[in-house]
Amino acid sequence: MKKIFATLGALLFALLPLSACAEDDGMKTIRLNEVTHSIFYAPLYLADSLGYFEEENIKIELTNGGGADAVMAAVLSGDADVGFCGPEAALYVALGGMQDVPTVFGQLTKRDGSFLVSRKDEADTFTWESLKGKEILAGRRGGVPAMTFEYVLREHGFTDDDIHLNFDVAFNLMTAAFEEGTAEYCTMFEPTASEYQAAGKGYIVAAVGEAGGEVPYTSFIARRSWIDKNKETVRGFLRAMLKAIDYAQKGDPDGMAGYLTDAFPSTSLDSLKTSIRSYQRIDAWVTDMVLTEPSFNRLQDIIASAGELPSRADYGLFIDNSIVRDVYQSLK
Repeated sequence: MKKIFATLGALLFALLPLSACAEDDGMKTIRLNEVTHSIFYAPLYLADSLGYFEEENIKIELTNGGGADAVMAAVLSGDADVGFCGPEAALYVALGGMQDVPTVFGQLTKRDGSFLVSRKDEADTFTWESLKGKEILAGRRGGVPAMTFEYVLREHGFTDDDIHLNFDVAFNLMTAAFEEGTAEYCTMFEPTASEYQAAGKGYIVAAVGEAGGEVPYTSFIARRSWIDKNKETVRGFLRAMLKAIDYAQKGDPDGMAGYLTDAFPSTSLDSLKTSIRSYQRIDAWVTDMVLTEPSFNRLQDIIASAGELPSRADYGLFIDNSIVRDVYQSLK
């Protein structure tokens, strides 16, 4: 927490005045910084490849933050208009008492999207109790991936003495560290997990999202002032996303994979299809993009269980569902 506040606080001194979205040939550009690049976020890429953003005169300029702390830093510094990461990043800032709080205006995923990969082929024998005393790469301390995983272990009766999570490796470097010999298990998103298994480097033994239940895992976040200045653009963005979510939930993986090849040029078509099926199977995506109060409270329970929550926050402190509720109703 101290590191997060120190990093974010230092960036406040470098903030530039906020401006409206850049316009290019009538298209409004949204600079969007994502926490990682994964099929888990398929609706975001589908909204682009299916032309839904273009229908709203929106162009997405996508960058990869490699972690929620870096995404939030980009939003605070003005390098990104919208951050796409776990809402805990905005929660930490809001609890710090900042003005112009980064505000969640839409949720995409409703459960953990990672899969647990083992060095050994134990798919038929694995139980959560198999992890007692084992070193696991599960993410950055204070991030939702690591905290959700730790919460799952506690739900299965693990104590502090049983849990051996390695928090020392940056989120976007975990797979490389695992391949080089660090830890006995590693959590990976798709398509990385399936490709890792196909290459014979490891074996998928569990879907963390199935064990962890529903939690607001990744959401779209922008500074309150940016949302207020760009409400019509936000509405168009949400319209495009809701259409893409509907397609991702109902579409055939074989057909959907073809629309994701540009976003994942180095991933095989078979891997894309497998990844889509995996996320459809665990019901990864929300329907209406509203971050509900019960799920927000469960998120705080998970953060508190990990010892990373100095105090609980009010539901309305940094969450605004007003625009997405209107857009969802209009599309219905």
